[in-house]
Amino acid sequence: HNETEWVGPLQEFVLSIRETPTTTLYRVLHSPITSDDDIDMREYLMDYFQLEKPLAPLYQQWSEQDERLSQIAAVIPGVRILRQDPVECLFSFLCSSNNNIPRITKMLSAVRETYGTKLMELPVRLLEKDDDELSEEPLEIMPIYSFPTLEQLKQSACTEQQLRDMGLGYRAKYVIQTRDLLIERGGQDFLYSLRCSNDADAVQDDLIQFSGIGRKVADCVALFSLDQTEAIPVDVHVQHIASRDYDPTVLGQAKSLTPTIYKRVGDLFRNRFCNYAGWAHSLLFVAELPSFRSVLPDDVVAEMDAWKEAETAKKAEAKEAKKKNASPKKK
Repeated sequence: HNETEWVGPLQEFVLSIRETPTTTLYRVLHSPITSDDDIDMREYLMDYFQLEKPLAPLYQQWSEQDERLSQIAAVIPGVRILRQDPVECLFSFLCSSNNNIPRITKMLSAVRETYGTKLMELPVRLLEKDDDELSEEPLEIMPIYSFPTLEQLKQSACTEQQLRDMGLGYRAKYVIQTRDLLIERGGQDFLYSLRCSNDADAVQDDLIQFSGIGRKVADCVALFSLDQTEAIPVDVHVQHIASRDYDPTVLGQAKSLTPTIYKRVGDLFRNRFCNYAGWAHSLLFVAELPSFRSVLPDDVVAEMDAWKEAETAKKAEAKEAKKKNASPKKK
């Protein structure tokens, strides 16, 4: 989170975006626009970063509704939700299930390189592996690709086996099935139509019809690309936040996130943060990441650690009790 410049593709553009203490600067490194076309890049980025929605009033409202969030808001400013391309968002989150960030990045890079459009080659100087110093090695050329469109995924003879060979594993089948069903339902126009819905639950129900899309992934796609500001993606980390800060009984006797428990956890956030609850949830989620731990107030960190230790002890006790109550094996 200490980086100040990002370079990468945004649909068919390649941009360099730099953050300064007072503003954000951008530079277009590659554009598909011909001399006869025109695009207001400032407006384009305003839409992508949803800058028409001021954060300060939201932070203020949320802080009034939650003391702990007010402490977090004071040290982690500027967390807002991107308005991503729905097709790219859908397939990206489809690859994220039961996965880690380095592997997800590798998978999506392979998909871009195999099926997307090569936009440009960028000379880069890599960082040394052990520190943040720039390498003295010659500049390397980094090709940058767009994310493939549905048409490219269909026309490029993209097969399940090909995706498996690229490292997608069992997700390969989901990508093919989701691609075909999405095309059948109208392609990207179907996804864009969901932006008009005022019912996040209905959008979730529409998305979980696609192969490999569970409730959490559906809510991620809804929140990050379909304007569903009340969508709350719930995983074990979010359930921990809900149990620790809002309702320790939220799980009841359930041992997993059933649809009922899933909705109950989401409602804890929606009922507390009545306006843009999905954005508030994301701020709280960010605060749980190790990379932000150093900026949090000491008492917030101590509370996190104490709860985690208590949960670990509780699980150990339950495991020991289960062992004691187990029937002895017959000789």
